[in-house]
Amino acid sequence: MKIQRMSGYTALFSLCLMGFFILAAPPAYSTDTFKLKPGAKGTRCIKCHENFKDVLKRDYVHPLLKKGECTGCHVPHTSSHKSLLIADKTKLCYNCHQDVLPEKRRSAHDAVVEGNCTICHPPHGSDNRYILTKSGKELCFDCHKDMSAELSKVRFRHRSLDKGKGCLNCHDPHASGKSNFLLERDTPSLCTKCHQIEKLTFRRTHKNYPVTDKNCISCHNPHGSNNRGIVFDVAHAAVTEGKCTECHEGSPSLRTKQKNTELCRKCHSRTVDAALDKNRVHWPLLDDVGCLNCHGPHATKEQKLLKGSVVNVCGECHADTVQLQEWSIDNKNNERLCEPVKKGECTNCHSPHASDNILLFPQESNGMGLCGRCHEWQTHSTHPIGEKIIDPRDKNLTVECLSCHKACGTGNNPAMLPFSSTYELCIQCHPERRR
Repeated sequence: MKIQRMSGYTALFSLCLMGFFILAAPPAYSTDTFKLKPGAKGTRCIKCHENFKDVLKRDYVHPLLKKGECTGCHVPHTSSHKSLLIADKTKLCYNCHQDVLPEKRRSAHDAVVEGNCTICHPPHGSDNRYILTKSGKELCFDCHKDMSAELSKVRFRHRSLDKGKGCLNCHDPHASGKSNFLLERDTPSLCTKCHQIEKLTFRRTHKNYPVTDKNCISCHNPHGSNNRGIVFDVAHAAVTEGKCTECHEGSPSLRTKQKNTELCRKCHSRTVDAALDKNRVHWPLLDDVGCLNCHGPHATKEQKLLKGSVVNVCGECHADTVQLQEWSIDNKNNERLCEPVKKGECTNCHSPHASDNILLFPQESNGMGLCGRCHEWQTHSTHPIGEKIIDPRDKNLTVECLSCHKACGTGNNPAMLPFSSTYELCIQCHPERRR
């Protein structure tokens, strides 16, 4: 018999093809490889696992269990995974539910990304639709307790929370390909599903200004607030009093009467003038956007109409410093981290608008000035400090708190030091002490 030799390329192709079929083939336990007796894929399981008889009586049962196909998720003999699962529990559901987490998405639920499906869905059955552990917003509030607490205190709640699908009227529980925050779509198209913008009452409420293509949540808290119309709790007086023409030209123009800081100066002249009189002015005050770099013009959740928390607003420009703060907070060696750094309160040490001092410090940067407001430095060190003590590393500088400590955190170093130990710090100025 003549044996035909395969070329190198043919042999390689054959091996790859064999590998493909091996990888693509379904797992052996989901076929009849084990020659299971009739009903052994599920029905026989119930004979031992009697508690599942009650599960089968629930209103919503996992389709595989309902069909008696336990081997769709469990190996009948042995497994490397808990509960004899055919795959790790964080990946198992995606074998069938691949569309839950689309590749092109703008936001995704953390639990879904991590594969923790059982946080919301019991794997076998439930009395709630979609096999959920709880129904409606109560399920969401199990994790989002801060939102639940906030809504329990406000006077006006968004009505969509208490009707229909609750939170899911606006949010997709798994992922959104169209918007951030798991929203089904961006505003205002999301809002106009319920709010009829062509109605006379809508136009009157908004003073006939053309807001139908604007971002609704620049004024309204989408969940609830203490102001009518669920306007954010911290609202510009001109907004709550309906005095839109204080800043805007008359309807239907949304154009402001003046630009940048000059517009705000009309009412806040004392603050603006005091800032511009300083030697160093925070640059956002002087560009074309002005105050609105940091403040919302209408309403926000934060005090003083800040667009977000202090650390988040500052982090828009100073991302590297905020990252350093986060590293320092997470480090166990940094138990003595400065409180403003821990809490992200940048304005405790920096003036947000202007200052006569470097780095917008509200007062001179030395132990008895800025740091001395909170720290009695002599209680932990007797190192000479002050205007008469010259820093040997730079004859133009004097020794102060920031000569040895980094004000915004130091990542992996203790006590806000620039080095990992006091020894390494000290020999920078005292090389003769090097051991």
